[in-house]
Amino acid sequence: MGDEKKDKKVETGKKVPIAGKRNILVTSALPYVNNVPHLGNIIGSVLSADVFARYCRLRGYNVIYICGTDEYGTTTETKALEENCTPKQICDKYYAIHKEVYNWFNISFDEFGRTSTPQQTDICQSIFKKLMENNWLSENMIQQLYCDTCDRFLADRFVEGTCPFPTCNYDSARGDQCEKCGELLNTTELKDPRCKVCRKTPQIRDTNHLFLELPLLKDKLEVYINDMSVAGSWSQNAIQATHGWLKGGLKPRCITRDLKWGVPVPHEKFKDKVFYVWFDAPIGYVSITACYTPDWEKWWKNPENVELYQFMGKDNVPFHTVMFPSALLGTGENWTLMKSISVTEYLNYEAGKFSKSKGIGVFGNDVKDTNIPSEVWRYYLLTNRPEVSDTLFTWADLQAKLNSELLNNLGNFINRVLSFIAKPPGLGYGSVIPDAPGVESNLLTKTLSEKIGNYVEQYVEAMEKVKLKQALKIAMSISSEGNAYLQESQFWKLYKQDQASCSLVVRTSVGLVYLLSCLLEPFMPSFSIKVLKQLNLPPEKISLCDETGDLERAKKPWESLPAGHKIGTPEPLFKELKDEDVEFFREKFAGSQADRNVKDRSRKEITEQLGKTKLT
Repeated sequence: MGDEKKDKKVETGKKVPIAGKRNILVTSALPYVNNVPHLGNIIGSVLSADVFARYCRLRGYNVIYICGTDEYGTTTETKALEENCTPKQICDKYYAIHKEVYNWFNISFDEFGRTSTPQQTDICQSIFKKLMENNWLSENMIQQLYCDTCDRFLADRFVEGTCPFPTCNYDSARGDQCEKCGELLNTTELKDPRCKVCRKTPQIRDTNHLFLELPLLKDKLEVYINDMSVAGSWSQNAIQATHGWLKGGLKPRCITRDLKWGVPVPHEKFKDKVFYVWFDAPIGYVSITACYTPDWEKWWKNPENVELYQFMGKDNVPFHTVMFPSALLGTGENWTLMKSISVTEYLNYEAGKFSKSKGIGVFGNDVKDTNIPSEVWRYYLLTNRPEVSDTLFTWADLQAKLNSELLNNLGNFINRVLSFIAKPPGLGYGSVIPDAPGVESNLLTKTLSEKIGNYVEQYVEAMEKVKLKQALKIAMSISSEGNAYLQESQFWKLYKQDQASCSLVVRTSVGLVYLLSCLLEPFMPSFSIKVLKQLNLPPEKISLCDETGDLERAKKPWESLPAGHKIGTPEPLFKELKDEDVEFFREKFAGSQADRNVKDRSRKEITEQLGKTKLT
């Protein structure tokens, strides 16, 4: 059996769960294809999941990271109407944009797929049929808004109006959820509703739909939630959002919509309808895995051997902790249910809120134009990850973190160490790592190694609990310790006065440089590649495996790299961000994308006009 499994992996080139290893399935919330992702979307799901998946690979776990674009539903139809094209054309256009943005950010998906696939239709309809067979679905006539002008029932995203909750009263609430207060809504609950297409007031009409009977599944669901929220150390915001839903009393949830663009309902009575996007979207994780490997069931129907970790923003929690598991539990099949959920609050922008629909904030395609490297953006977003409460993106804060933490702390430490080794003999070590006996008698180095050992243990503990911001802070503390070690040892004096002690400090410090390249790889992969190049080491040298003793070796940094190893050429790793750059970016990205486009066009027209004007 083992040989068959091994052969299948070689044959398909795809990973399957391996007996005796930790098999981890990582997903991040599927982004809608109605716009370009902004920085809040990126930190909220794909980047956070990428950090964890990269960490799992460093540890030698058998992990796959699955994501893709959520392509069905009203958002796509709405955007297609706006851009005067078909939903398929919208999906193709924005899928390519999303893929390009995530590639730039070095997101290491095993599969970045789409939900508009035959696999999605097959798996979605199969789950539906099982729910129907097991009597977890019901029919109900509901009232829905109908636009006489457009001659169609209006699905939730085709309607906006005033939020009905008195504490909110947001005047641009969507038909399914208020973006401001986060409450889930039905279109008929909105005050002063209007059709998003023609802006006219719709009328209420009756229409027949299918519902998932969540109240009947409540007992099964609560057993799952109570067990897994503890076993998987769910984040507090996820637990609160989930219990808020349960406490409010579960209600039957509509799973069909009057749309054309979606997975067709395989039922004669409902053949003109499609599945509601929040019924079929989480199934996208499964179908994208099926696009990755024909052996997808070994990941998704194997709860004894696979751990499922899911990453998302706080507005997606109920659909992943209540709706999706209820649908899977209702099939009666042995599904791999989510073990751990990592949830972010909102990342706000300067004085307001990131918004895809309003075009406010810095978007994924904007960051490339700043000439600030992807590792800097990754670092900044991850230090600012809104794990407990909302956080704020400001250009001044980005500047401070780049200049003080990356340039003056991390970059300075690495450059000091490698530049000194690279100096010619008589001034340095001619690029060759020196031998360093006598560590036992060097109190300063022994004290440092104890601190580093503690930091590495704390880093692993934080990462295992998906406390990414904490783990990054711990890793950066090792750089600070390295700088303090260099200063206290006064290695530049030791070189002339005590060569043996200087060699020990240098070899220990270059070991810390290597360790930092490993610990920071999940957070800043391109940074780590640059460091390895300067160390003259191959990329595969990055590892934190227990089996190969990497973690134990990290506690003795003087043993990380062999004496006699020749390093590469040291170069500065980070570039200062100046005040005038910050002012330029703040001005450039002020207002909405539409405002910026108008400004850019005006500048272009003025420039062209000046070019045509001849000076006499």
